[in-house]
Amino acid sequence: MSEALLYSFRRCPYAMRARLALRYSGVAVRIVEVSLKAKPQEMLTLSPKGTVPVLSVDGQVIDESLAIMQWALAQHDPDDWLLGGDPAVLALIAENDGGFKNSLNRYKYAERYPEYPMEHYRAEGAVFLHTLEGLLAERAYLLAEHLSLADMALAPFVRQFAHVDRDWFVRAPYPRLQQWLDEFLQSPLFIGVMAKA
Repeated sequence: MSEALLYSFRRCPYAMRARLALRYSGVAVRIVEVSLKAKPQEMLTLSPKGTVPVLSVDGQVIDESLAIMQWALAQHDPDDWLLGGDPAVLALIAENDGGFKNSLNRYKYAERYPEYPMEHYRAEGAVFLHTLEGLLAERAYLLAEHLSLADMALAPFVRQFAHVDRDWFVRAPYPRLQQWLDEFLQSPLFIGVMAKA
């Protein structure tokens, strides 16, 4: 395999989860940090839609974060993040990437969506947080007793939701989810992918 090249933006949750999977799987990758205001032409040539992350490896271009994660795990998945192909993994990620991400965008940028107050969008997103809290009542992680693709694909988005109003999140009735997020934020894997080059 030739050196993989990843166009990324450090704080983007989609890019974050791609970096998590690549690092976990041990794929050697050169990361190019992109300025969203001045995207490099090389990246736009590979992926004209102009969003991160974009992975280029062996003549192949993958420009969806979940597809990058799946590609990385196909190379090496030592701790069975794929949970043996359990369909619940992709179903939970689809729920995150659909309705929850939509509510997160409106909550984070409520001034752009004046139809409702911020609290309305937060309440919409909290429905999903309640679901995650329920999953964590049954086991140590979202879908298993060990980390899976679902945990790593969702954690950057839950992190973003928590950061909109940290005081609210700390007081919210999600103790298991708060602990799960704290463990993620303190993990060597997350700290490693967030280190500035």
